[in-house]
Amino acid sequence: MLTRFSDIAAVYFLEEPIFGKTDVPYLTFSQRLPELWVCVPHLADGLTKDEVNAQLRELIRVFFINKKLDEFIFWYYTPMALEFSSHLSPGLTVYDCMDELSAFKFAPESLKSLEKELMTRADVVFTGGHSLFESKRHQHANIYPFPSSIDKKHFGQARKRNYEPADQAKIKGKKIGFYGVIDERFDIDLIRDIAAERPDWNIILIGPVVKIDPATLPRQANIHYLGARSYEQLPAYLSGWDVALVPFMLNESTQFISPTKTPEYLCAGKPVVSTPIRDVVNPYGTKNLVSIGNNSKDFVEAIAYWIAMQDKKEWLGNVDKFLSTISWDLTCADMIDNMSSVHQDRKVVKIGRQ
Repeated sequence: MLTRFSDIAAVYFLEEPIFGKTDVPYLTFSQRLPELWVCVPHLADGLTKDEVNAQLRELIRVFFINKKLDEFIFWYYTPMALEFSSHLSPGLTVYDCMDELSAFKFAPESLKSLEKELMTRADVVFTGGHSLFESKRHQHANIYPFPSSIDKKHFGQARKRNYEPADQAKIKGKKIGFYGVIDERFDIDLIRDIAAERPDWNIILIGPVVKIDPATLPRQANIHYLGARSYEQLPAYLSGWDVALVPFMLNESTQFISPTKTPEYLCAGKPVVSTPIRDVVNPYGTKNLVSIGNNSKDFVEAIAYWIAMQDKKEWLGNVDKFLSTISWDLTCADMIDNMSSVHQDRKVVKIGRQ
């Protein structure tokens, strides 16, 4: 999204602070594209929460010196950012609500109240899927669902040839893969049971382990933890998989998620087996593009079905027909239309270069 928005306007992405030995807080700017900058605050170690927010407010104040606030769009991915930006009034405020963050493990107590405040400030709200939209639609008059989309050119590389990275290529046999954050949403028991029931299959897990104790992860010989990999590397790993997994538990933190990996796996030409996450069941499960399993027995049967299928042309044709209706380019264009039509009775920021 950020790279696409930078084609029509300057984009400044504010990242989490880095703490270290510094007497004076400062911002660093990394130019990733001609009109895309990543901004990183550098703060001193040992600050209280209030001190952190006070220093972030000051850094933002300095950033906006000699700039016109009404020419800026504030795009919030988390309500927590209001703690250091609520004193500013930009030309347009967008709340991109990707998840029900308050349901996540270790979520701050103030998150719900800050989200309520952000809902009152936002000119337009986007949700990361239809389930989340249904949950939030009564909280704002100008809210739109935007399910996960794909970069087709990027993930389509996995269909063209098998070019596995060396650490995965040395693993011989059938490969059942997952990439993403391994956290409280990840069904550890499901993975353990699949690996136990089919020791001849290799389960490839790519991604960082966060918010859970790594010691609780299953350690069978056919489960391979490859660690975090970059976005650029993912198609190469996907190219060597036989089946891809969406192994999320059904709990508060997954009630409204719309996993981006689902269309990415499909774009790579890989069959997918998922737990019954609502935004995966509909539309992917109902259109028979993805298999849905409730337990390890279901998963093993579905994985075996896809591995045994020699001719996947009809399924791939249906996949490509569905994917032809979604892309990040279309999502970006629709979001710009929504933002441009907000409050047409008053002057707001103009979207696009003059």
